[in-house]
Amino acid sequence: MTARAVLISSAAAVVLTAACTNYYEIPIETPIRAKLDVSPFQRVLVAGFIAGGSEDLDGNLETTRLLRSQLRTKSELRVIDADVLPLRDVAADAFGGPTGEEADAEPALPESIKNDRDLDAYGHVFANVEYWKRIGEEYQQPLIVSGTMLFTEQAQTRMQQTEQEVYDNLGRRRVMPVRRMIERKGFGLSGRFIFIDGRTGTTLYSQTFAEQVLYDANRQTPALSSYFELMDRLIPSFLATLSSQKVRGTRILLN
Repeated sequence: MTARAVLISSAAAVVLTAACTNYYEIPIETPIRAKLDVSPFQRVLVAGFIAGGSEDLDGNLETTRLLRSQLRTKSELRVIDADVLPLRDVAADAFGGPTGEEADAEPALPESIKNDRDLDAYGHVFANVEYWKRIGEEYQQPLIVSGTMLFTEQAQTRMQQTEQEVYDNLGRRRVMPVRRMIERKGFGLSGRFIFIDGRTGTTLYSQTFAEQVLYDANRQTPALSSYFELMDRLIPSFLATLSSQKVRGTRILLN
C-alpha cells in the first residue's frame, strides 16, 4: 500500500470515529440446550455417591447436599428429600458378600477407597437395573442422580524461573535468571455424575470430571473449603446437563 493510500485510509477512519459519537451496549443472551431431555420427569432424586479419598471430607454427604441445594434453586424439577442410599453396601451385596477380609469366595471389594482403581471396583452398582428400578418405584419414578466422587490430597513440585538483581564490585546492576524448585499442595476432585431413569433403572447419561486446585506449600487451606472451590467449577456443567442455560453478554452498537 502506498503512503498516500495509507493517509487516505487513516483519514477515513478518523472521520468515521468522529461520526460515531454515541455507542450503546445491548445485553444479549445465548441459549445453550440441555444435554439431557428431562421432560418425562417431574422429580429428581440425588441418591448418593460412592465416595472416597481424604478422610477429612465425607464426599458422599457433602455432594448430595450441595447438588440438592443447587437443583432446588436452579431446576424446575422437584427435589426429593430422602436419606442417602447405602450404595457401598448395595455394591457389596451384589458383589457376593461384604467388603474387606470377611469376603471368602470372591475377591473382596476394597474397604477403604483411596484411588480410582478402588473406586472403579464399585462401579457395577450403577449397572444394577433392577435395584434402580425399585428405587424409582419407591419415589414415583424420578430422574435419579448418583455417581462416584474421589477427593484426594495432591502435591506437585516444579521448576520456576524468577529474576534477581545482582551488582558487581563496581556497583553495576544486572538482572540474572534464577531457577528454583517450588512445591505446591492442594486437592483433586474426580469421578462421574450418573443420571438414571427411575422408570426403567437404566443409565441415561454419564459425565466424567477431574479438577485440581494447588496452593503454596505454606498455605493452610481446609479440605472443605477446597472441596467447595472445586465444586464451583463443576456445578455449571452439571446444571447444563439437566436444563437449558443462558450465557449473558453485551454487544456494542455505534451510532
